[in-house]
Amino acid sequence: MDANPGQYEQSTSGTSAAGGTAARRRSLGPLQMVWRELFNYPGRVIVAACALVVTATSTLAIPFGFRQIIDQGFAQGADPAVIRWWFLALLGVVTVLSIATAIRFYSVSWLGERVVADIRLRVQKHLLSLSPSFFEENSPKEIASRMTADTAIVEQVVSTTVSVALRNAIMAVGGVIYLFALAPTLTAGLVVAIPLVILPITAFGRRLRVVSRSSQDCVAEIGAKTSEVFGALRVVQAFNQEDRELERFGGAVERTFATGKRRITIRAVMTAVIMFLIFGSITVIMWRGAIGVAEGAITGGTIAAFVVTAGIVAGAFGSLTEVYGDLVRGAGAASRLAELLAERPAISPPARPQAMPYPARGKIAFERVTFRYPSRPEVAALHDFSLTVEPGETVAIVGPSGAGKSTLFQLAERFYDPQSGTIKIDGVPLTSADPAEIRRRIALVPQEGVLFAASARDNLRYGNWQADDEAIRAAVRAANAEDFLKDLPQGLDTFLGEDGGRLSGGQRQRIAIARALLRDAPILLLDEATSALDAESERLVQDALNRLMQGRTTLVIAHRLATVREADRIIVMDGGRIVEQGTHETLAGAGGLYARLAALQFDSAQALPVD
Repeated sequence: MDANPGQYEQSTSGTSAAGGTAARRRSLGPLQMVWRELFNYPGRVIVAACALVVTATSTLAIPFGFRQIIDQGFAQGADPAVIRWWFLALLGVVTVLSIATAIRFYSVSWLGERVVADIRLRVQKHLLSLSPSFFEENSPKEIASRMTADTAIVEQVVSTTVSVALRNAIMAVGGVIYLFALAPTLTAGLVVAIPLVILPITAFGRRLRVVSRSSQDCVAEIGAKTSEVFGALRVVQAFNQEDRELERFGGAVERTFATGKRRITIRAVMTAVIMFLIFGSITVIMWRGAIGVAEGAITGGTIAAFVVTAGIVAGAFGSLTEVYGDLVRGAGAASRLAELLAERPAISPPARPQAMPYPARGKIAFERVTFRYPSRPEVAALHDFSLTVEPGETVAIVGPSGAGKSTLFQLAERFYDPQSGTIKIDGVPLTSADPAEIRRRIALVPQEGVLFAASARDNLRYGNWQADDEAIRAAVRAANAEDFLKDLPQGLDTFLGEDGGRLSGGQRQRIAIARALLRDAPILLLDEATSALDAESERLVQDALNRLMQGRTTLVIAHRLATVREADRIIVMDGGRIVEQGTHETLAGAGGLYARLAALQFDSAQALPVD
């Protein structure tokens, strides 16, 4: 199979994406994506907001109750009934606070779970619309980390951080207002100290944003390495590379720890500085207030209420500094998810797609096609290539590695568009049709049967999800897969494991053939489906392929020339061009590239024998 360079137009977006990331690091702007999802549930947001306001105001009502109790209850000759009333009122406030807190917690936690679920679905839907070239340039394992670790951070932001931030903001603002009502002069001094708190937040926050993003990238690297190593564990152990992989993983872990240490150091220093400024300011102001009480300028209840309220305000500002760090982490996570959503599909349907003709005939035409992979623009994978395959015709494609064979398949399925020339299916240019409609007319049997971590039935139905049991059984029989599927513990309902790990290579390939049979498409693409099989498996698979090919337009990429003898036509490719074409007998005797390739595989005395 041809090595696929893979990087496509997505690479052109990398520069702008990087610039956008740098801009996003300087603000909490990426969280706008979260807010938009949040307000898809206005009723729940209103309930959470009301509960939030009630909890904040109830908290601020407690110092007011203390003031009344001290000033009226502890005064000489105080009325016990008044004291009882104010204590009952205070208990009422505490009861309201408790109930509102429960409602707030449930509502914001529900929103967090729901918003993260929606974001995951939205990102997954978008990723499924991108062409395979995007995932050749961007690690699927790293993307998986974004879908798990980053969305977990976003969930924390919605379900906890935002709630804490808003509650503390309300208490801070409301507390300052109440402090002005209690003691305007003392509060003025407190307000003057607020800019001293904001400046360190700004200074430390800028550094914290950058480090937080780096920390998340390192965590994603760990996830990618873990998935990569365990996915190839047999190879790791076969070559005794456990220690090396542990060393690589240890390096990633230490880089994550070092980055995390920088992040928590910045947060720790920022918290210490801000706490000192806040509580230092309050201490100085309280000192002045104590003198006022001694001089009789204010009452004991007022100073008590001022102390409690100032403590609440200080705690609120202190929490806001910590919450800011969490919001920064959330913004970093949201920006990584937003980058995925910002990717535009390299291949997309036209505004008004041309309808494909029915019934389908299965004719394929490459007309003077020139194609260069964007990562290798200096080399043409196909050069002025023309080929027409008539309905029902079987064309075998042979040639050395890098000749452009697999590129034909990728262009036929419209995973790429050529720089010049036209590709048509049933007379319709692919660029004028909906890619989904094009692919419905094609069934693919890859070189290695790709299976999913699901049951045998679901893997078979991947070719046609509406297929009933009768159609599945017919496809299984035609693919020579009936016997081994019956022997599975739960038959078709048996879970096949990751990548179909419970099956042999030949069995996986026969399920892939049965899947293509269920597809029942007029065009069949075979990427040398028997090249990695033993003789017995190859015989069974080849027999199944012969049934699959009947009545279908078939393109066969052949590395083993013995599989192409019965083709209606053989195309020999080299350097992105057709250098020979004809039948096996004609080409074998022509002394060209096909004959030389055949000589490499068979004894000269029995070149290309009949099996």
